[in-house]
Amino acid sequence: MEPRWSPRGPLRLPRCSACLLLLLGTAGFFQSYAVEVDVKDASNATCLYAQWMMSFLIKYETNSSDYKNATLSLSSNVTHDGSICGNDTQAALLAVQFGEGHSWSVNFTKTNETYQADFITFTYNTNDTAVFPDAKRKGPITIVVKDTMHPVQLNNVFVCHNTDSIEAENVTQFFWNLTLQAFVQNGTIGEKESRCDADTPTSAPTVLPTDANITTASTTTLSPAPTTVPKPVENPDTGNYSLKSGNKTCLLATVGLQLNVSQDKPLLININPKTTSADGTCGNTAATLRLNDGNSRFIDFTFVVKNASANVRRFYLKEVNVTLLNHINGSVILSADNNNFSKWDASLGSSYMCRKEQTLEINEGLQIHTFNLRIQPFLVKENKFSTAEDCSPEVDNFIVPIAVGAALGGLVVLVLMAYFFGHKKHRNAGYEQF
Repeated sequence: MEPRWSPRGPLRLPRCSACLLLLLGTAGFFQSYAVEVDVKDASNATCLYAQWMMSFLIKYETNSSDYKNATLSLSSNVTHDGSICGNDTQAALLAVQFGEGHSWSVNFTKTNETYQADFITFTYNTNDTAVFPDAKRKGPITIVVKDTMHPVQLNNVFVCHNTDSIEAENVTQFFWNLTLQAFVQNGTIGEKESRCDADTPTSAPTVLPTDANITTASTTTLSPAPTTVPKPVENPDTGNYSLKSGNKTCLLATVGLQLNVSQDKPLLININPKTTSADGTCGNTAATLRLNDGNSRFIDFTFVVKNASANVRRFYLKEVNVTLLNHINGSVILSADNNNFSKWDASLGSSYMCRKEQTLEINEGLQIHTFNLRIQPFLVKENKFSTAEDCSPEVDNFIVPIAVGAALGGLVVLVLMAYFFGHKKHRNAGYEQF
């Protein structure tokens, strides 16, 4: 039977025992399939129902010790083995399996009045060469994330059309077009809806280019008046970010970030540190800082150590990845990366600092401007930055005034010496007249 759609969304389709319906999802980078799971109990009554779309953005290490981003989406060969109804003493479980050894599940518990998701378990298999063609680590990798879903009233359907994301351990999970009810009573899906915060009128989704954090940097000509001067864009606020390995801080960063996106119009996007979270990985020779600004924008900075066998080792910024998503449906607005940088070079055990504005050219359509930068991706001690090595443009700016000052000082000394010797000679000439 072909799926039918109405302007208000998908029409309910006839359900069978433990059926799974796959519908082709949105096109683009995150092409995915919509999944509908209807779990039945022993009496063939619906006890757990869910329909949603999801995709995964996974950062993995390659055989050359670099890091790449892989996109994993649901395919047409999805199963839902292991899904169970749950009861007052046992958690309900919604589980799906797809692709070459990938699986995802979420469990639900309930009280007398509400139900909620407790945690999500996601397993991806790096033996899937179509997704991870050069993965260094082979085999299944499992991550468990505590879900942040608010409790939902029993008999209510939880609905969230906007994109939600959960990030942990180099994996970002995206969900959208979600309809869910756990612990369905009497086999009947509830008529009342509980909406996620992103769907409420007071927190409308943010969509480029109408985002409040985006400033249009363009000039407007009003004929016959002359071209107006664009309003200056304020520099972004400086954020402080850190990563931990166990209980020990392994990476420190202080920076203000501004994205310069060249699409139909140049867009300057200031990254707000108040809503930005940091995640990533630390290693002996490679480290990645991932920033999620809370508005479906992700920036990855990858650092590596060069001259690893030399006595004096240095680190530098090697790769930057930027992904901008549509907050409503999870589709990619922009995805760009540059893995040929040799920026922010400093001695291992030191930090790199540059107070001046710098520009990272990701590609022709995207630049990143940095302000008040200080970064230390390796050998952090006592949660503090080590001695900083300034960027070369700033060092040059210090050398020029020092050189000019030294020259002026030398000139003053010469003038004083000339005056002193000239005055002394004049006095000696006066004595000879007597």
